[in-house]
Amino acid sequence: MNSEYTIVLADGDLLSRVCGTNDSNLKLIEKHIGVPVFTRGNEISIDEEDPHIQQEFKFIIDRIVDEISDSGESSSDLVLSILNTGFLHGCADTEFNAGRYAISIPGSTRKIYPKTKNQADLVKAFRQSDLVFAEGPAGSGKTFLAVAEALRLVLTKKVNSILLTRPVVEAGESLGFLPGALEDKINPYLRPLYDSMNACLPREIVHKLTENGIIEIAPLAYMRGRTLNNCAVILDEAQNTTVEQMKMFLTRMGENSKVFVTGDTTQVDLPKRIPSGLIGAMRILGDIPEISMVRLSADDVVRSSLVRKIVQAFSQEVKDE
Repeated sequence: MNSEYTIVLADGDLLSRVCGTNDSNLKLIEKHIGVPVFTRGNEISIDEEDPHIQQEFKFIIDRIVDEISDSGESSSDLVLSILNTGFLHGCADTEFNAGRYAISIPGSTRKIYPKTKNQADLVKAFRQSDLVFAEGPAGSGKTFLAVAEALRLVLTKKVNSILLTRPVVEAGESLGFLPGALEDKINPYLRPLYDSMNACLPREIVHKLTENGIIEIAPLAYMRGRTLNNCAVILDEAQNTTVEQMKMFLTRMGENSKVFVTGDTTQVDLPKRIPSGLIGAMRILGDIPEISMVRLSADDVVRSSLVRKIVQAFSQEVKDE
């Protein structure tokens, strides 16, 4: 009995783009479905009788071909996005379209694709809600996706500016002990956000946007009294806000504002007697339908496989205590 399942593509060039540079995409597909993938001419096939694996294989190749037809792109990020978000719970999500969840930033050399189902849910939340809470462990992509979406909003003229803020008192240190003017003091705290921006756009564009005041950085304490209109606002490391700080920050929202709050509730640096504003806000505001709350987990860690294992090990340790 012949168990080979073959998909015939339009031509060899399309097959080459599906496979990726040095067959990088092919290797990702093989790892995902657990069987070798073979190519010849304009055909791609697997030697597998399981109808579920055959269906998943067809779904993956069809989605990659669709994306190549729509955008011309066939990057590893695209393939990871399709592999991790497009075929769920044993059946194809026929409505999934990787391009719909991609973040396209004018001036960028690449699209930003969510690489897990929860990351895709987060991008969807950014598009649907004006206030989004993204809670999850280090490396789960919450801050990077928030920064990418904020850059998309400002560079497509949906908002006029980006404001980045973060609690600046962590692990017993404060701004007063850092040398230099205010901007020099706060820059180390905002460095992860700038790293994310520089990963999305050429460094000179980020520098120009900052010089022109389109990207603004400000300590959380300086938010009091402001009304933030036509602005994409990111509050990072929100687990280190107090309840009072969180309330003050959230009430700064103005017309045509998008507010993204990111944090990791397992890494609260506040004194034990002071409750986290992020935990409190997600509990208090959870029933408001206009607010989106997305929780990511160790399974969403894409920074590296080792980071994922570290996060999982610590999570297990907490459960065992």
